[in-house]
Amino acid sequence: MTSLRRLSLVTDEAHASPPERQAGALRVAIATQDLKELNAHFGSAKRFAVYDVTRAEWNFVEAVAFDDVSDERRTHRTEGDDRIGPKVLALKGCHLLFCLAIGGPAAARLVAAKIHPIKVQHPEPIASVLSRTQEMLRKAPPPWLRKVLADAGVPRKKPSFKDDED
Repeated sequence: MTSLRRLSLVTDEAHASPPERQAGALRVAIATQDLKELNAHFGSAKRFAVYDVTRAEWNFVEAVAFDDVSDERRTHRTEGDDRIGPKVLALKGCHLLFCLAIGGPAAARLVAAKIHPIKVQHPEPIASVLSRTQEMLRKAPPPWLRKVLADAGVPRKKPSFKDDED
């Protein structure tokens, strides 16, 4: 059985489930070992840092921690032990997941849960990932992101056809 812990900022009471998503925000999960960088494969991630991201800001929502993870050699310690299911369930409500690598079956389960996995080539600071996500939101998002935004209920930025020169 996989042990799961949710760590979140609390002002007056503990939350048994993730806090409500900020209106107009995209919920983003980042696979991390240290809560500082995107530096983990999906299966071996000890933690996922979860943020709400808008065009103007990002806010930390929670860190989801796992005690029992796969190693990065694509093997499970116990035959038949499902390590994907608990992670997918823990990320419920997220729209995007950034990680260094992810296997086909895990990616398929995330997509079925309406979480879009994004592989990143090299480790990088979490702030860089969030800034790049904001930049995609500010500019014309690619088609796959427009679909994610529509599913998330994020209002679409209408293009301006006014001339800047008057």
